Amino acid sequence: MRFKKFFMGSVAFLSAVTLAACSTSGENAGDTKVGIIQYAEHDALTATREGFMEALEKAGYKEGDNVTVDLQNSQGDQANLQTMVEQLAGKNDVNFAIATPAAQSLLSVDNETPSVFTAVTDPVSAGLIDSLEKPGGSMTGSTDASDVKGQMEMLLKVVPEVKTVGIFYNSSEVNSEVQAKEAEKILKDKGIKVVTKTVTTTNDVQQAVTSLAGQVEAIYFPLDNTVASTASTIGDVLKEAKVPAMGSDNAVIEAALFTYGVDYHAIGVQAGELAVDILKGKKPADLAVKTPEKASVAVNEEMAQALGIDPETIRALEK
Repeated sequence: MRFKKFFMGSVAFLSAVTLAACSTSGENAGDTKVGIIQYAEHDALTATREGFMEALEKAGYKEGDNVTVDLQNSQGDQANLQTMVEQLAGKNDVNFAIATPAAQSLLSVDNETPSVFTAVTDPVSAGLIDSLEKPGGSMTGSTDASDVKGQMEMLLKVVPEVKTVGIFYNSSEVNSEVQAKEAEKILKDKGIKVVTKTVTTTNDVQQAVTSLAGQVEAIYFPLDNTVASTASTIGDVLKEAKVPAMGSDNAVIEAALFTYGVDYHAIGVQAGELAVDILKGKKPADLAVKTPEKASVAVNEEMAQALGIDPETIRALEK
């Protein structure tokens, strides 16, 4: 009898343990797991994330229904970034990296989990893929590469008499440097003097932009997270100096007279579509990187008023 009681008690205990284990490990066990690492908090990068999630939902992958999302945002801090990508490594069905530093950090700790990037200007130079057509590894994605030649043509239409153009960016951002070098060459080939000013932290932005504004007649901002995160400060300086600037995306509209470039929501959708392909069995190595389909103009009305420029004259140049 004592043995029977012991046996029955053991069975009950083991059953309870088994049920508890199943309950713990089975929670959301059927969900698709998506990891997201966003480099910094500003409108352009957030727009890509929203576009990415919309593409997933359109394909039937809905957060809170059949998708579990682990969202990390490093707020532009490299130390945070490294810690966060390590938390995502090896734990998801697909990872999504927003901006070049995020993609590079993710790849450095996990080159096996299928991953998608966006807001990366030159993924080949950044060491993320072999080529745009055949990525060749665990990553593919969508780029925010702007038509720099088209941008320079647009800038010179808005300020046709300009003789000196400034270029401002964070020298530690690969994306920014690629665009800046291309813009510099195009402008110099047109006989325009170029003054380049760079920073490495947001602390230096106000002083550097103030200095640059005193040396040029117009300024060009390539895609740059530092410029985006300090756009309001830059805009105040340029209003005071009465210097028009062109940005490469809407994230810097507060800093510029106008922007001419990428629709970040749209490239987020492109990245999401690639993630769907991966979740359905395709390999990143075989999925060509997607590029922006068109550029668009946005005008900072307040800056235009401060500079005495009619916004409609800029919008008309897009047509």
